[in-house]
Amino acid sequence: MKKNIFAVCDLEVDYAFNFMDYLNQKKNLPFEIQAFTTAESLIAYGKENHIELLLISDKAMRKEVRDLGIGKIIILSEGVHPPELDQYSSVYKYQSSSDVIREVMACYGEEKSLDPVTFPVLKKTMEIIGVFSPLGRCLKTSFALALGQILAKERAVLYLNLESYSGFEELLGKKFPANLSDLFYYVRQGNENLIHRMNGMIQTVNNLDFIPPVRTPSDIRTVDWEDWERLLQEIVLHSSYEVLILDMGENADEDFRLLEMCRKIYMPVLNDTLSVCKVTQFENLLRIWNKEKILEKTEKVRLPFHMDMISSDAYIEQLVWSELGDYIRELLRKERS
Repeated sequence: MKKNIFAVCDLEVDYAFNFMDYLNQKKNLPFEIQAFTTAESLIAYGKENHIELLLISDKAMRKEVRDLGIGKIIILSEGVHPPELDQYSSVYKYQSSSDVIREVMACYGEEKSLDPVTFPVLKKTMEIIGVFSPLGRCLKTSFALALGQILAKERAVLYLNLESYSGFEELLGKKFPANLSDLFYYVRQGNENLIHRMNGMIQTVNNLDFIPPVRTPSDIRTVDWEDWERLLQEIVLHSSYEVLILDMGENADEDFRLLEMCRKIYMPVLNDTLSVCKVTQFENLLRIWNKEKILEKTEKVRLPFHMDMISSDAYIEQLVWSELGDYIRELLRKERS
């Protein structure tokens, strides 16, 4: 089954095709992308094909476009547009492509519920990878971020940080308009367009998509299992992601059900006596709870700490080409051989 059409129409040729190239690199979008640089070509195409979502320059908008029966029209605005276009949602043109598409998905998600017939999931399966350790200061999150970026070169990857204190806003130097707390609000409301809501929150770094983590520890500690189950089910069944990486905090999975959902678990460990004892305690607890299957799919990793060349600027992107990145590439190569 074909994907629905997401059309972009802008009279600036370079903008239209550069934006289309960016969208085509976004492996998670449940749309086929079409770009147009004239209203006439858009109208001709729209008469023969149903367009589900249209992002159109205010300068290109006209009556014939309105008459095409498009699912959702969003205006690509340069700041001020004619009053007759106020009936449509709009996004500001001159911002980053990632911000434009996030706002477009947020606008789309406000009113569109997810119909599995309208939005078929065109993927084979989703692989859930857990990164967890009972230890601290073991490069767990750095490992998860580097792994995600390396996998995202070939597959559509979503990264979720489940820690109480992630430090992401401080690390990236920006405030996020929405985060995982907001997504769980929609989960609890039983929102039917949850995936579209989620797509409106997605941030991207080096082709790795992530939902900004919670700001307040209680927001992650008080999430019920039923909410986790529904969110993960929606992502697995209705998103276009092929890999989901769960970067778990110490308290994120006290009853091990998230770990049980993972196909593979990486556990960063340390060699000092106290760390070895903590890992042993964790493994013994799994045996007491009859969770030996978690142990069977867990791989302990001892990560290289010599990362003095990595600066705080663009820290996440630099992980890929650090000694840690080399370690992960070799790890994946051995797993595939």
